[in-house]
Amino acid sequence: MKISKRLETIAELIPSHSKVIDVGCDHALLDIYLSQEKGCECIATDINQSALDQARYNILRFQVKTITILLADGLEGIPISDDDIIVISGMGTLTIEHILEGRKLPKRMIIGTQTDFEDLRRYVTSLGYRIQDEKYVEEKKKTYVIIDFVRGQENYQEEDYRFGPVLKKNLRFIENERDKVLEIIEQIPTGDTELEKKKRILKELEDLRKNL
Repeated sequence: MKISKRLETIAELIPSHSKVIDVGCDHALLDIYLSQEKGCECIATDINQSALDQARYNILRFQVKTITILLADGLEGIPISDDDIIVISGMGTLTIEHILEGRKLPKRMIIGTQTDFEDLRRYVTSLGYRIQDEKYVEEKKKTYVIIDFVRGQENYQEEDYRFGPVLKKNLRFIENERDKVLEIIEQIPTGDTELEKKKRILKELEDLRKNL
């Protein structure tokens, strides 16, 4: 079964025979792939009934029997055990924080987002997790950061939160972030306090780039 590069990257992080809770599963393509290729058991949840109807159709089409579909707002009402792996991808960081807030969470979570990477790292690590791995994906002119969180403690520097302890060593990611900051700087009026902040970030990116 063919899936997107983003979903394939997430799947590569998940061990065979895992129990996965896919929050915001959309059409359950990741879950079908994990079930077929890795023997995983999946709970596929979404708040959108029409998405789940398509997910159900896809599951029947591929004759997969190890996926449970649930209509749910985030993790509301979802049974979670410590050894489950929660996957959240394709949502904004504020939505992700709302989903995780106040929940009993498992040892491992794989979370993908397009924006506010720093806020996501700060929030999830504040819940008692460390960053085990990070992946940077470019697909159809969009960029994604996928972070593999595991329960544990680690002392991070500011640049680790801002750019990622793993991705700060990824030249492609650093160059892409630099280009985005440069584009923003061009649109900020001279004298704006935000301009100096962005210039400091640009210098940090340039320093990281030189050291790679």
